[in-house]
Parts: sequence; C-alpha cells; structure tokens
Amino acid sequence: MNNNDRLVRLRYALDIKDTDMVEIFKLGETDVTKADVQEMLTKQNSQAEADDDSKTENVYAKACDNYMFESFLNGLIIFKRGRQETKPGESKKPNRMIKNDRSVNNVLLKKVKIALSLTSDDMLDILDDAGVFISNSELSAVLRREGQRNYKECGDRYARNFLKGLALHYRE
Repeated sequence: MNNNDRLVRLRYALDIKDTDMVEIFKLGETDVTKADVQEMLTKQNSQAEADDDSKTENVYAKACDNYMFESFLNGLIIFKRGRQETKPGESKKPNRMIKNDRSVNNVLLKKVKIALSLTSDDMLDILDDAGVFISNSELSAVLRREGQRNYKECGDRYARNFLKGLALHYRE
C-alpha cells in the first residue's frame, strides 16, 4: 500500500471533498491545486496492469511522497482540531515523524488518532468493526515513537483495516 492508497482510503473514510483536501494540504504547509489532488487520487490505467493478475502496487497520475503525506496528516489535525498555540519560549515543532517507508503506517495511526480525538478504546472498536482483534498493549506498541523499547512496526494489514473500520464508523 502506497501513500496515494492511504490518501484515497482516508479521504473516503472521512468524506473529505477536493476543496477541503487543498485546504488541508495548505494547513500542513504544502501548496497543491485541486488538479494536483485529483491526480493524486486518480489511478493510471495501463494494459500491462490489466493483463497481470499478480498483486502490484497501484500507480497514480501524481505520486504522493512521504513529505506530502505527512503534510496532509498535519493539516488534517489543524483542520479538525484547530492550530495549537505555541507557548512562550517553546520552539515550533517542524519535526517530521516519517523517517522511512516502514514508519508511514505508524504515523498515520498516531495522527488520525490525534485529529479525530480518538481514545485507544475508540481505535480498538474501529479495528473491531473491520474484523481485526488486537490487544490494548499491541495498539500501544504501534503508537509508540520509533526507537522506543516496545515499539512495533504497523503493517499494511492493520493500517488498511483501520481505514476500513474508520469508513464503517464515520460513513454509517
């Protein structure tokens, strides 16, 4: 699953319109146009893909790299919860959490949890709606910062099912 797939699934789950997508990217300090957003959400069709039955990654008209995807997630937090005021003497936090392709799913879960003000129990219920049953400690391990002792990498299966459960939860 690539960032475009995650973006499409998140957009569907939360029923976000193209104009709101542009605004969310802008809040995340990345300028994109409505046409750019539509290209990121549009798959390219090729005859070779139609002939090949193996599971390959989807190819989109415009790729969404890790920087753009994290900008979208940061913008989503601001869009849903408002901008957090920095306290005097505190520096602005421009740190990027996505360090490589393996940490994208972990960051996705963390930032969606923040944006939607979800508790761990809410997240377990959402995963339960999608048919995935994990313990609270497993979820806690996935939500930890990379490098911590009990950190566990979140696989595509959990991220895909979380987004599926989110769609079931929010689009009922």
